[in-house]
Amino acid sequence: MAIEKLLIIFLIALPGYCQTAKSDNWQYNPPKHYIAYKTSTPITIDGKADEPAWKFADWTDDFVDIKGNKKNKPEFRTRAKITWDDNYFYFYAELEEPNVWADITQRDAVIFHNNDFEIFLKPYTEFPQYCEFEMNAINTVWDLLLMNAYRVDGPIINNWDIKGLKNAVHVDGTINYPADKDKGWSVEIAIPRSALNELKFKNMKSPIPEIWRINFSRVEWDYKITNGKYEKKKDQYGKFLPEHNWVWSPQGAIDMHQPEHWGYVKFSDKKPGADKFSVPQNDKIIQALFYLYKKEKEILRQNGNYTVDIEELEPLKFVFDNKIFSPKIYLTNFGFEIVFNINYMRTKFVINEKGFIKQIKY
Repeated sequence: MAIEKLLIIFLIALPGYCQTAKSDNWQYNPPKHYIAYKTSTPITIDGKADEPAWKFADWTDDFVDIKGNKKNKPEFRTRAKITWDDNYFYFYAELEEPNVWADITQRDAVIFHNNDFEIFLKPYTEFPQYCEFEMNAINTVWDLLLMNAYRVDGPIINNWDIKGLKNAVHVDGTINYPADKDKGWSVEIAIPRSALNELKFKNMKSPIPEIWRINFSRVEWDYKITNGKYEKKKDQYGKFLPEHNWVWSPQGAIDMHQPEHWGYVKFSDKKPGADKFSVPQNDKIIQALFYLYKKEKEILRQNGNYTVDIEELEPLKFVFDNKIFSPKIYLTNFGFEIVFNINYMRTKFVINEKGFIKQIKY
């Protein structure tokens, strides 16, 4: 979704594992999860997903409003599938759309100025890098690499291209022809395993992890038809009306660049339907740290400096596994560290001013 909107990191967890005391402001919102099974049959990238490999891939849940607001149900259905083999990771999505249109033709243009489909990938959760992929209904692509947290100034590599990328669109109807009604459009994407090597430190030789942070987004604009052409609607001041943002795993804000709210995808080589997914136990702790991190950043904006008084952030006590824990704040030469000492896990969880997480065993 819009790259002019913020940024990065990782998490999720077990329902019922954590509550808060003394405040109702923080609420754990578990991300979606999905198991992507390996395929042994070939896939032709034509936008149709009519191969046997896709038959055994589950659909994601239907996309929802980006904020998670159940009252803002998307007008049109969107859903996706994932599979993989030894060479590629495959993605397929169906987008209901009664009037399919697009007019951006230049690669790496700002594709979300059209209706579009987007993928956010973060295979290596211990590193800050992630990539973003966008495409419109005439198969124009924008792929970019984010080397660091967007909220800590990137950098963003806009001219990064996914080498060996395969992508296609199928339109069930007639594109850019408003005189009839269409059923929608579908996208099919193959990303080479080798392209993901740039999403880790170059000296790291470990294989691609089996569990990633991933999210999907769809941008949809209100439009009108003028002289037989589609135009995005504007308000009385001549500005485009805000876009609709529909996503797989809700973000809680109009901001796709918060990987802590992306979904989890497990890549399994078991028989389809035979695997199970368990969310990492520590993710609610990490999400609580991000909540406090954002509060500390608000203090900086309001007062010009950070605080070491947890009560200034909010008088919170967190309950993990029926045990109460109070976080502590320490100022450093560069900013701050917020710390949870989880004794029964023999682990110290730390987040700093850049939003980087450390888990220190003791």
